[in-house]
Amino acid sequence: MVRRIDMTGAGGLRLAAWEFADPPKTGEERVPGVLLLHGLMGRASHWASTARWLSERHRAVALDQRGHGQSDKPPEGEYTREAYVDDAEAALAQLGLAPAVLIGHAMGALTAWQLAAKRPDMVRGLIICDMRASPLGAASQREWEDWFKSWPLPFATLADVRKWFGEDDPWVERPNPARGEFYAEVMAESEDGWRPVFEPGQMLKSRQTWVYDAHWEELAQVRCPALVVRGLDGELGRAEAQEMVRVLPHGQYAEVADAGHLVHYDQPEAWRAAIEPFLDGALTP
Repeated sequence: MVRRIDMTGAGGLRLAAWEFADPPKTGEERVPGVLLLHGLMGRASHWASTARWLSERHRAVALDQRGHGQSDKPPEGEYTREAYVDDAEAALAQLGLAPAVLIGHAMGALTAWQLAAKRPDMVRGLIICDMRASPLGAASQREWEDWFKSWPLPFATLADVRKWFGEDDPWVERPNPARGEFYAEVMAESEDGWRPVFEPGQMLKSRQTWVYDAHWEELAQVRCPALVVRGLDGELGRAEAQEMVRVLPHGQYAEVADAGHLVHYDQPEAWRAAIEPFLDGALTP
């Protein structure tokens, strides 16, 4: 079962959310809610595997965030931290999930902990997957601009997408089929070939805040139990991850071996093993 739910985000923006399995039937008892937030350039379907096993005991919903997936991508839209957080808050309210567990990857993790700090009444647990609290620096934004320009668009076939992002992309240190599959999911067929469903310029706007700003203060304001997860070869270093755990009032730490930045996508079974004890121990009613 895959079900799309249309909702309204900040400023009246149309957002698409997705359920990938039916929640458990518990009679009159309310099923605990989980909202899954993908990273920059991602989409809700990247959470499909996680959402299906979560749905054994939770109502798990994944959100296509503004500018991503099948949600609206207005050329002059707001791609600020405030807009992303307000969208997630609106989703919790309209879906009736609160107080929910928020699970976020990268950009989605930042949105999750900012919402947990802003609305502690709506968030009962938090999982942060491979997202830094320190700013990346201006050089990072320039590197991303150059990287987008290097994409050989349009791709003739999805096989070409998988090969380029999994093997030929200069950012790939060694062949990574999971990375190729990840990017194949964010491509759509057009008249001249396959192109991303997002606008690179909007992605650059979206990431500006963590390029130039630190987000330790919001992290310290999170009052619910929180788990910081990093891939051993991801973008979040061990020292910073452990400092994030220290700053969080109720922080815990987990590490996934043989995983890069796309932890939940690279190693779905190890990802489940890393987060399920946290969900069971801290969050199950």
